[in-house]
Amino acid sequence: MNALRRKAVVGALAAVLLAGTGAAEAAPQPVPAARERAAAATITWSLQRASNPTQDQRTAYDLITSAMNAAVARYNNLSDLGKNITVRYDPGVPTADGNINGTIRFGNRAYMNERTALHEIAHTIGVGTSSGWSRLGGGGTWTGGQATALVRQFDGASARISTGGGHFWPYGLNYDNEFSGTAADRHVRIVAAMVRDGL
Repeated sequence: MNALRRKAVVGALAAVLLAGTGAAEAAPQPVPAARERAAAATITWSLQRASNPTQDQRTAYDLITSAMNAAVARYNNLSDLGKNITVRYDPGVPTADGNINGTIRFGNRAYMNERTALHEIAHTIGVGTSSGWSRLGGGGTWTGGQATALVRQFDGASARISTGGGHFWPYGLNYDNEFSGTAADRHVRIVAAMVRDGL
């Protein structure tokens, strides 16, 4: 090795040794595991508000906003469903209702919660309101393969989804006593499977 090259190699080695452990780079941090998310389409919503709302309307708007934000976040986190929904406060509505045209009306304060919002979003997607619902659920039992397989995964090999009056059970969230975090997640997954079945 010639003298010039030897000096270059020695100089490079010296630089590495001088850097030693004191110049260590930060170790890459592990990436936190992401929650399971099917990100394709997105459900969005808007609330029609009075230009000069009364105290009653402001209170209703706050409750509706909280309910819809929670329900839409759950749908968007656990499904790839898409819908643009317009929501109104209508005191003349005894409970709440959802229509396949993308509208939801909330009336009674007792129904301004996440459970009701999830249930009504399902109606805007087609539960009880679409021709696919009539074809696949009109006989009292959902006949679509994907939603049926999913409810059997949840509840055992003989489980089935019953239908009637535009609603389904289990996991249809038809009443407040049916609501839990698990039931709400399963509701969203079943509605998404129904759509894949042809809802």
